[in-house]
Amino acid sequence: MSLHLPTPLVSTDWLAAHLHEPLLRIVDASTYLASAGRNARAEYAAAHIPGSVFADIDALSDETAPFPHTLPAPEVLAARLAALGIGNEHAVVVYDGSGQNFSAPRVWWMLRSMGHQGVAVLDGGFPKWQREERPVSTELPVPTPAQFTPQFDAARWRDLEAMRANLASHAEQVVDARSSGRFTATEAEPRAGVRGGHIPGARNVHYASLVTAEGTLQSPEALRAVFATQGVQLDAPIVASCGSGLTACAVLLALDVAGATRTALYDGSWTEWGSQSDTPVETGPAR
Repeated sequence: MSLHLPTPLVSTDWLAAHLHEPLLRIVDASTYLASAGRNARAEYAAAHIPGSVFADIDALSDETAPFPHTLPAPEVLAARLAALGIGNEHAVVVYDGSGQNFSAPRVWWMLRSMGHQGVAVLDGGFPKWQREERPVSTELPVPTPAQFTPQFDAARWRDLEAMRANLASHAEQVVDARSSGRFTATEAEPRAGVRGGHIPGARNVHYASLVTAEGTLQSPEALRAVFATQGVQLDAPIVASCGSGLTACAVLLALDVAGATRTALYDGSWTEWGSQSDTPVETGPAR
């Protein structure tokens, strides 16, 4: 028997009603920038949605890669997901504590890129769950290892060479999820050795602009208006980028809800592009 999971978003009402489903896996994928002064693992230990496991995004990444949050080989990621108790038969709900979809969409995208369609992000995340005074737990569950067989979908992933080629072909629009200051280079990059600016031709849609004041994703109509205002055509191919491949996934989630179907992630994102000596860079507003 399978569990029908609304995708790519589930409401807190839905999760509360299905909290004890045997085929449901709940994942706290919180992570924060150092500047936030928050400890995601400690916050998880202090309070989390009952039954949820903590997914350290760094531990799900390729630790041998030169850039942060790099997608590991499919079989490596599959083993790490299985160790969290996630199998091919499970429906997965991912959340974070940011109130802005900062990191949960990254795990959503990772699972989708491995061919797992039964995954959704909790709309409003843990802050909304807590505001509604829903149950929380301090119990640290011990996952039962599962079997996860990946079916990597390469169409969802772009590397540096693909992005270089796109400069000439203009086959895919590039949407940058970073702040306007980082996009225009009026704000310094947080990582040493990374230039300011953006990939030539990119459009800027800050990930935080995609949620409401309550932290839920904007409506499909509102999202379509946000993308249209920034010159993004939803019926044409789109590649999302950010600083290190995290918040670009929030853009991909919003694009999915808005109705875009041909989307991919530039996994190395600006940390990779901006640290090369021979990649062209634009500064200022999108052209």
